[in-house]
Amino acid sequence: MTTARRHGSLAVNLVLLTTSVAAVAVVLTGLFAWRMIRTNAEAQGREQLSRQAEILARTPPLASVLLGREQRIAGPSGTALALVRPSGKVDGPAAAVVGTDARRTLLAGDGLSTTATLDGHEVLVEGVPARDGGGLVLAQPMSSVDEATDRMRGGLVLPLTLGLTGSAVAGALLARRLARPLTSAAATAHRLSEGERGLRVPTEGPAEVAELAAALNSLDSALAHSENRQRDFLMSVSHEIRTPLTAARGYAEALADEVITGDEVPETGRILRSEIRRLERFVGDLLALARLEADDFRLDNTEVDLNALVAEAATAWSARCARHDVDFRLERPRHPLPVTTDGFRVRQLIDGLAENALRVTPAGRPLVLALYQDDPGARLEVRDGGPGLTEEDMAIAFERGTLTDRYSGIRAVGSGLGLAIAHRLTTRLGGTITAHGPAPEGGACFTVRLPPRPGTIPPEAQTGAPDTPRTRR
Repeated sequence: MTTARRHGSLAVNLVLLTTSVAAVAVVLTGLFAWRMIRTNAEAQGREQLSRQAEILARTPPLASVLLGREQRIAGPSGTALALVRPSGKVDGPAAAVVGTDARRTLLAGDGLSTTATLDGHEVLVEGVPARDGGGLVLAQPMSSVDEATDRMRGGLVLPLTLGLTGSAVAGALLARRLARPLTSAAATAHRLSEGERGLRVPTEGPAEVAELAAALNSLDSALAHSENRQRDFLMSVSHEIRTPLTAARGYAEALADEVITGDEVPETGRILRSEIRRLERFVGDLLALARLEADDFRLDNTEVDLNALVAEAATAWSARCARHDVDFRLERPRHPLPVTTDGFRVRQLIDGLAENALRVTPAGRPLVLALYQDDPGARLEVRDGGPGLTEEDMAIAFERGTLTDRYSGIRAVGSGLGLAIAHRLTTRLGGTITAHGPAPEGGACFTVRLPPRPGTIPPEAQTGAPDTPRTRR
């Protein structure tokens, strides 16, 4: 059973929800109206009875005639009459409902409106004072109010039913309007999860639904872009691995077939060793990048004197640069520069950037390792006298394999992972790395800013996400 079937479709849930809300509203409205109809019916009965009493009070002869004949004035309605004489005497069929308090009220010139019992039945009582003193009282059975109430309540059933039906129809229309784009979005999401790309969801419906569709469209584009990059990267990896493997296999087969013998064997061994080291270095870069991407990547943060660390790195790189006739230079402060970080990873970062710079720096040109205090943290720079980077290069410098693909066969390139590793390592350390140029030495400059302690953001990164490659042009 699918999740949708377990929980019901959105359309059905919306119809049930809107119908339930409408039903509750109809019930509450009906209960209120049911009670108000009774109150209104009684008020209308009293108002009608009071007008009759006023008419009779203005024509005392008519009231006296009716009283003399002891007739009920409303025929089937059962309305009974009572006259209150100026002397206080009460006559008529409705005399029983005129008590002492009612008589005093009328004799005082005030109107009377109450409920009483006449001949065992509840009646409405309305009385008005007469012109010559005394008053006139009419009593009408409460059954007339009940009949009027039943008639009005009967007329209430149809509009309440229509309201409930209308809410169900409106709920169905709303459910269709919401469910159709959401169903389309869900279907697209499933197709995306199955590997389809190039799908578009119509941005229709309410703003939130349209925003969901736009987000899915953006996700489709992002997935396609990411997968294309991964595909290109895998192709590049395959090419990088195949080259040393092909060379190693060729020489190994030549040795096995004794095509290479005698004095040629040592040279062949050196070539094989070189190709295997190249392959080993490439695989090591892949593993390093994979570890940096892992959630459980560990940093051993302690207080580190970056000045001493850079001086130590400079000793090693000065010797390497000398072997390639590259002019190594060191720029650093005269005082300690302590920060809380992982010194091993900082050294790894320096080595990676220096390796990248040495690869492109021609003999006789400079390679500079510099350290500056960058309040509140520190700034590392690796500058070279190589060909430098274009503005387009700087924009994609930290993408895996992009520069390698662009300059393969044009100038010396590495595995294509070095700068990607440097970027990820810098962000793991809580800093930022930028590529810009030209450097004073004529080539590229890579700047790393490290915070004084983990969790503090360097000034350069205040407006940028720490995991986003930043370039300055």
